[in-house]
Amino acid sequence: MVLEPGQPEQLLSADDTLAWLEQHLTSLDALPEDLDAQGSVAAAALRLLDTACDLELQPGINLQWFAVRLEPPGSS
Repeated sequence: MVLEPGQPEQLLSADDTLAWLEQHLTSLDALPEDLDAQGSVAAAALRLLDTACDLELQPGINLQWFAVRLEPPGSS
């Protein structure tokens, strides 16, 4: 699930969340130092997906993402 200020929550696959993160990272003037060290926007997005759950785009404007496990009906 991804949360973006002013937008409805979205339920995305891991691959789509990765693409969503990449899109937002490319919109930044500069990547945060720890992400810039990853060598590419794709690697930075993957690091975020694996290690974090939010990214500040500008002061007070944050993106958030969370893993959600969905189980088919009757599988409990």
